[in-house]
Amino acid sequence: MAKSLQIWKLFLTFAAVDRKILLYKNYFLDFYRKMEDAAQRKMDYVLDMLKTQPQVSQKFVKYIRDGVYELRAEYGGNIYRAFFIFDGNNIVMLFNGFQKKTQKTPQSEIEKAIKLKNEYYASKRES
Repeated sequence: MAKSLQIWKLFLTFAAVDRKILLYKNYFLDFYRKMEDAAQRKMDYVLDMLKTQPQVSQKFVKYIRDGVYELRAEYGGNIYRAFFIFDGNNIVMLFNGFQKKTQKTPQSEIEKAIKLKNEYYASKRES
């Protein structure tokens, strides 16, 4: 088992099961509002699992790198992805989202998520 996956499972085993979901700027919300209603409901379902379950299947959450995770929701043959990080033990920050068209997550989307993560932490230090 990959070390990052072991860390992820360990974190979720001991993490609180009532996590808060905070949005960084409007990146995720803009993406979410463009989704059709049924796809939004599927995304809500996955977000609710992330908020309340001690462990979430890799079908729905995947560790990418540098502390960035990918949330996965599939509806009607479309796959929707949103990147997030953990901030503290129980807060989930969501970043940019996109509709996945290929099997592999585009490197440009990963780089964008890492940039937003760094921007988020920089803005916290300034506060």
